[in-house]
Amino acid sequence: MSDFEELLSKLLEKIPELSRSVIEERIKEKKDKIGSGYLTDQGALFLVASDLGVSLEDSPKTEIELKDLFVGAKEVTLESRVLNMSPAKQFIKKDGTPFFLRTMTVYDSNSVVSVKLWDEKATLPDIENLKPGDLVKIIKAYVKSDLTGAPTINIGSGGTIEPKKSNSNIPLINSITIDASKIKEAQKDLVVTGKISGVINLLEFTNSKGQPSTALKFRLSGENDKSVNVVLWGKDESILPKMVLPNADVKLYGVRTKIGNQGLEIHGNDATIIEIEGKQEIEPVIVRLLSVVKLDSGEITALGIDKSKKMIQINDVSGSIGSFDLNSILECMPSKIFGNIIKIDHDSFVRKIDDDTLPNISELRTKISEIKEGSGHCVEAIILKAPERREIQTKNGETISLSEMFVEDDSAQIWIKAWRKQADLLSNFTLGDIITVLGVNAKPGLEGRVELVLTSYSKIIKKN
Repeated sequence: MSDFEELLSKLLEKIPELSRSVIEERIKEKKDKIGSGYLTDQGALFLVASDLGVSLEDSPKTEIELKDLFVGAKEVTLESRVLNMSPAKQFIKKDGTPFFLRTMTVYDSNSVVSVKLWDEKATLPDIENLKPGDLVKIIKAYVKSDLTGAPTINIGSGGTIEPKKSNSNIPLINSITIDASKIKEAQKDLVVTGKISGVINLLEFTNSKGQPSTALKFRLSGENDKSVNVVLWGKDESILPKMVLPNADVKLYGVRTKIGNQGLEIHGNDATIIEIEGKQEIEPVIVRLLSVVKLDSGEITALGIDKSKKMIQINDVSGSIGSFDLNSILECMPSKIFGNIIKIDHDSFVRKIDDDTLPNISELRTKISEIKEGSGHCVEAIILKAPERREIQTKNGETISLSEMFVEDDSAQIWIKAWRKQADLLSNFTLGDIITVLGVNAKPGLEGRVELVLTSYSKIIKKN
């Protein structure tokens, strides 16, 4: 006899005036009301019994699977594997009492469920050491619904979570990992792998609650070399190694997909875990200085080229770069290196050296036909369509400038676009000018065609 049949028989014994068909109809009503995707027949039976004032909690089955969870279940014990986990956060109750909360996501062979750890359970010893894929046992938890009505495991004062070293039939984390090229629309609780494509940007903004917040934004390329935007909300540079290698391997634990302005995107939150190829020891970088721009914030952004003809973006908050002439050869010991971006602060050093092996601008140029998505391109081309400037209104009502021109070299043609203040860079050029454009990014535009977009450190040189 199944567990469901045993529980049903027990309920019929305690309430003999009800028939099996009546109870089955009430089970159906419960599932229709809450959603069959969230309730099994057995879970609905517990709710029906509770309505009748009958306790079925002395069921012989003490461990269940995630698919059997139902809203209202108590003293739940189960095994699962960790998918991701947020830091513990402190909140304040209405009465002024502080409490801690940590969220995590767990999975087994059939389902993925969110877990909330309350107060002292959020700071259990060694919980910070749990990694994606680790096997854990959740003991005496209770189940409530989240904002969507889905069951969420809660671990309070009467429950706990502990790591397990035993064997399990629950799939290992690598078996549920997919390549970035395989993602589809409206997926969630994904483990995605790929390579960093381009730069990692830190976004700083005010969230909907009026609080300062951050996010990391970058592009991730899969096996087919097609890149997708990634936004990790609530994350900052502290989760990254000090030195992130160009085209670094990346694995994201606990992300979802959605359609954004540039098509399918990957989004994560503060519980998302990122593993990225890199080093904690900084190595010196030697570059030829190609351009220097002082931003309104007082920071300096510059562009350089290294021995491998790779363009390097230099973000300098100390003002050190501004004292050197263009074409100087600089040895930099940055505070951080994120792919093709180096960060210079007051703890860094920059000095001028002699080195005849570094390439010049003429050795940087890429044929337009060979341009692929990514950052740090240099092209030489003739302007076929003079720059046109217009004002664009964004979704939030902001009006920004866009200037664009059409250019070609002897291999292909391409659009060059400049937004906001970068639009001013195109104002001095016209039809027939031959130009060299330094530090321009290639991004997908309309109908998937690649376009060149000027950056804060771009430089345009007119050939006489």
